[in-house]
Amino acid sequence: MALSDFELHPDRLATSDERGRRVFLYPADVKGFYRKQRVRLQAVLIVFFLALPWFRIHGCQALLLDISQQRFEIFGLSLRAHNAPILFFVFAAMAFGLFFVTAAYGRVWCGWACPQTVFIDGVFRRIERWVEGSALERRKLHSGPLTFRGFRLRLIKWTLYIFATLVITHSFLAYFVGTDQLANMMRHSPLENWGSFLFMAISSATILFDFAWFREQFCTVLCPYGRFQSVLMDRQSLVVTYDKTRGEPRATPQAKALSKAHGSQLGDCVNCYRCVQVCPTGIDIRRGMQMECIACTSCIDACDDVMTKLKKPTGLIRNDSLLPRASKKARLNYRAGFYLLLFVGAITALVFALALIKPVDIELLRAKDIPYTTQMLPEGTVMVVNHFKLELSNESESEHKLMFSLLRKAEDPQGGEIVDPELQLITAAQPLPIAVGKVTQTDIFIRFRKALLVNGQKRIRLVTQDTNTKTGQMINIEKEVNLVGPFQ
Repeated sequence: MALSDFELHPDRLATSDERGRRVFLYPADVKGFYRKQRVRLQAVLIVFFLALPWFRIHGCQALLLDISQQRFEIFGLSLRAHNAPILFFVFAAMAFGLFFVTAAYGRVWCGWACPQTVFIDGVFRRIERWVEGSALERRKLHSGPLTFRGFRLRLIKWTLYIFATLVITHSFLAYFVGTDQLANMMRHSPLENWGSFLFMAISSATILFDFAWFREQFCTVLCPYGRFQSVLMDRQSLVVTYDKTRGEPRATPQAKALSKAHGSQLGDCVNCYRCVQVCPTGIDIRRGMQMECIACTSCIDACDDVMTKLKKPTGLIRNDSLLPRASKKARLNYRAGFYLLLFVGAITALVFALALIKPVDIELLRAKDIPYTTQMLPEGTVMVVNHFKLELSNESESEHKLMFSLLRKAEDPQGGEIVDPELQLITAAQPLPIAVGKVTQTDIFIRFRKALLVNGQKRIRLVTQDTNTKTGQMINIEKEVNLVGPFQ
């Protein structure tokens, strides 16, 4: 293949031809400092992504986003739907953290830590290289006619792809249904959990399509992060860049002829196209910063290898900002500092919000039936009954056994609150056990004399106390209850 065959068209992506059809890429292998670091990080991240849902923190799943049950476990933090403001701070901290990293270090997330890149480069391309060989061998195999050997290699490759996809999908599903539920579903027929099975099947097909075939198209065409990264970055952001001052004019045949005729000096770039051959998105970094660049640094390792062989200084392609060299140290990255300030603010707000969480959260709602019923006692006293729904969520790390009692303001001039013996609280169980991380619902009925009402209503307090002395937490929560009844 001639070197000119690697020259990219100036008006279209390397992954499309003149008719807009897909051009498949076969990135060449590369060795070097950054490649070694990426391989190590990918190994850690693959284990992290796959094993994270199976870890337990205080008896709960390390990361669980159970939307159907409105239950969220985030590294020991147990949240429910009513904790939506706290979830906002969690996701805001993650977003501002990503903004800061982008403003300071460019698109390093995409090339080093994004699951899309990690699994494609760390799993699927490894399978591809192991089965089909080097980039040149893969290109030759796929560009030629389909032979028995080619069919056999593709069958092996896609079988391994499917196996890897199923492992990834099941770990992905565990983030949303929980590992216990996932293990239970795997032991039973798919028809018993057809909703989750359908979700798993669709997810598997999507991941297989993306990681095995679509690949860099997702980064360059669909990923929204690639679109708004230019808003987050400026000339002070660290990006993969080509040193034009040192590299130009390149050592092309035309440049060599001119240099010989005029006695001018050629640049260090020998126009070997090695940086293009190893790029997973097919760009030529020498054309400047491009949206398709995912900062994987493969081109840096490739160029450094060529420069070393030519006994020239490395760093022709390097991680650097776009500022002039004289002003690099003098200027601060205020954009990155602003995002860092927002990140710290979100973390601070999260800490304060967590400090306000009670060990047991109580929601008291009036039941969806008639507001009250009345009973006539033999001696002529009219009794009124109100029905309430009580939802209790254990947000702590210990089981609680809760007792309920009723208080109302005393009617003597000195005020205070007293327990009225004629205020009767009727519930199914006293004390009521609340397991760790569980939400318990119960019905309570409050029975009282009609004479207690003033203009058809009366405000009292429901007191909740913990009788489990082993928890080490004293719970004494009061909720205001508005009793209603007949006006007459």
